[in-house]
Amino acid sequence: MSDIALKLSGLDVFYGASKILFSIDFEVKKGRTLALLGRNGAGKSTTMKAISGVAPPRSGRVEVHGVDVAGRPPYAIARHGVGYVPEDRQVFPAHTVEENLEIAAKTAEDGSCAWTMARVWEVFPILARLRTRRAGLLSGGEQQLLTMARTLMGNPDILLLDEPSEGLAPIIVQEIGRLIRELRQTGVTIVLAEQNMHFCLGLAEDAVIIDKGHIVYADTIEALRADPAVASRYLAI
Repeated sequence: MSDIALKLSGLDVFYGASKILFSIDFEVKKGRTLALLGRNGAGKSTTMKAISGVAPPRSGRVEVHGVDVAGRPPYAIARHGVGYVPEDRQVFPAHTVEENLEIAAKTAEDGSCAWTMARVWEVFPILARLRTRRAGLLSGGEQQLLTMARTLMGNPDILLLDEPSEGLAPIIVQEIGRLIRELRQTGVTIVLAEQNMHFCLGLAEDAVIIDKGHIVYADTIEALRADPAVASRYLAI
């Protein structure tokens, strides 16, 4: 059996007549964390949306555990084990924290249920204290934690995190880093889209850089750290 959890091949994505992604190719091995890096507008979020079915590709393949799911509706891709945490959070504002989690609860594709309400309260103590508060009254950081927890209630084995640290207070960024490290220990495969390379150091093993819709670099995160010229060229603001 292949050890590749997620593989993108020749992925082209358009918004109307505008081409946004150009023949995107990369793969993520099971249980590893890949940092998808790039400046704002480089194509990171569109790549995440293409994988999750929110922005269906015009051509190319999105293989999840060897099965091409490109073009399938988002709910079908989610049932295949892909969990997507969007950058704009999209909580249900009129519902409580607990109700937001209940809405998303489902078993994994194999019928297992590692993530339950009790486990979320244990791993996300900040949310446990806010369980009866309406999601629309949470801070941006608290909403980010809720969106992560809500996605985990679907028991995915591939987790897409789109800009999880963007615009958040340092204490929440530290908490998100802790959570990602804890998730890695469970064996989940993670794709972490970020502008901030330094946030990804210590969290990701592999790195891919996207620039103007093209993949321009693919190696380990340590190789990228050792090559400041690449980071300066494609990641410096």
